[in-house]
Amino acid sequence: MDDQTKNLIQDHIEKNDVCLFMKGTPEAPQCGFSMAVSNLLKILEVNFKGINVLEDQSLREGIKVFSDWPTIPQLYIKKEFIGGCDIIKEMYENGELKKILESKSINFKK
Repeated sequence: MDDQTKNLIQDHIEKNDVCLFMKGTPEAPQCGFSMAVSNLLKILEVNFKGINVLEDQSLREGIKVFSDWPTIPQLYIKKEFIGGCDIIKEMYENGELKKILESKSINFKK
């Protein structure tokens, strides 16, 4: 991964408390897994930034190297990598995702 891609990824993670690297956008996801995680965040009424990895091939490959995680989507909360679709779905179902968001003082939409 080149420095430009690494810096772009770090910049997104640092500037957004909840950052979802996904295929497509929150309004128009381009894969079912990205749609699932995006919808869970919407159900929890969390403000989050969706980063469309399909717009940039180096970003799409770079995020996998950056996190050492092979799949997309990838969720970061307050600069911490949380996981991909299966992990996020499980955490949502057992209430852990909401606890993490609250413990990191993430603002929910009013």
